[in-house]
Amino acid sequence: KQLVAADGSECFRAAMAAVGVQQTRVADCVTKVSLSISCDHLLDMDAFSKSDPLCVLFMNSSENHWFEVGRTEKIENCLSPKFSKPIVLDYYFEMVQKLRFEVHDIDTENCSLQEADFLGQLECTLGQIVSSRKLTKPLVKKDKMPAGKGTITICAEEMTDNRVVAFEVAARKLDKKDFFGKSDPFLEFYKQTETGWQLAHRTEVAEFECINSKKKEKKKGYKNSGIIIIKKSKIAIDFTGSNGDPKFPQSLHYINPQGYNEYLAAIWAVGNVIQDYDSDKMFPAFGFGAQIPPAWQVSHEFPINFNPSNPFCAGVEGVVAAYQQCLPQVKLYGPTNFSPIINHVAHFGRQALQQQTASQYFVLLIITDGVITDMDETRNAIVNASRLPMSIIIVGVGGADFSAMEFLDGDDGVLRSTTGENAMRDIVQFVPFRKFQNCPKELLAQSVLAEIPDQVSGFFNTMNLKPLESCTPTSDLSASAPPLL
Repeated sequence: KQLVAADGSECFRAAMAAVGVQQTRVADCVTKVSLSISCDHLLDMDAFSKSDPLCVLFMNSSENHWFEVGRTEKIENCLSPKFSKPIVLDYYFEMVQKLRFEVHDIDTENCSLQEADFLGQLECTLGQIVSSRKLTKPLVKKDKMPAGKGTITICAEEMTDNRVVAFEVAARKLDKKDFFGKSDPFLEFYKQTETGWQLAHRTEVAEFECINSKKKEKKKGYKNSGIIIIKKSKIAIDFTGSNGDPKFPQSLHYINPQGYNEYLAAIWAVGNVIQDYDSDKMFPAFGFGAQIPPAWQVSHEFPINFNPSNPFCAGVEGVVAAYQQCLPQVKLYGPTNFSPIINHVAHFGRQALQQQTASQYFVLLIITDGVITDMDETRNAIVNASRLPMSIIIVGVGGADFSAMEFLDGDDGVLRSTTGENAMRDIVQFVPFRKFQNCPKELLAQSVLAEIPDQVSGFFNTMNLKPLESCTPTSDLSASAPPLL
């Protein structure tokens, strides 16, 4: 049964066309399937600790061609991992879908497979998994010999309900489990399925260390003065007519036969940078400047998944999939107004002013071709937002004149509103994407995040709010957390 991944459908269709596969009426029998993966008794490849496994799913599009369609998270020091990140695929009943699951011991921060140790693989079809609901098989090495006693289990679940429940969870006075330091707690959510209880989500804390330079100079063993958590990153994508008609190659929104355009490249590259600092990696993703169905009125703030009650996308992959599905359904139009989306995030930033600790901060990522028609309103919005716990990253795609974006960045002087009011602080970082397109991703990450730590710590210092671990919270964070729904 052949598959199309939600974030790899364009690549798959191109591959199918290349080998002459007929694609008539495939949409008639398609179902989204979520695959949850776990392993047991993996090979231990690390000398002084256990393996750090990660599972990668590949799809076969022709006899010898396999390409990656998804991967789980890495779990450190574990030989029997239960991966919390599922891989969502489109299941085509009438097509043979060959899959290969590879498990690797990851030893680098960038999760490079070239530098990883191979722990075993399984080849099967999606039909086998779907018909079994829960498939457990032994892992084999590349020479088909057994990979020790290692096994892999894949559970399939049809996705028929897209509703999302958002939880804000806090803990107090947990037991200390680490001998030399505090515990590193996380929370696991399980859901009941036809095959038993299935891990649905594992929390993690994304945070900035708060560094006091004076204390660092004086104290030899100094680490930090607490942590600051980024509560939510929001993504806004420019769908205005200045990008060009997406049907033609000259458009920045044109998706070529390889499934590429500059907006997709920017979403992948920059999204992977900022998602490491997002507390739940659920991104509210919006478009602006397009005419949207059914009334075809211009909207300056519409969810690209067309679900106003739940605009969240699961990770960068979810944003990419939503963008690919949204693009053919809207008409690029105008004008190019930034202020509505800035004011929307500012609304939640204003609510977060009630916090008693340095615990909530918001980041807005705007991806645009650089043309702007509401400069005065945008200046005013940024000046007002400079008093709130939020930052704005503007990524410019294409080769247009970005002088307006550089002006908003304010690096050459203090940004002022139309009435002459100064911004309380610089909250805008502009990044021209083409400048970093062929550079190592570390340079892009450095540029994107260059000003964020100072902006975060600067705001909380001004408000005299201390980080979470340096004081006892005086209010329930869950009560003041903005739901962004």
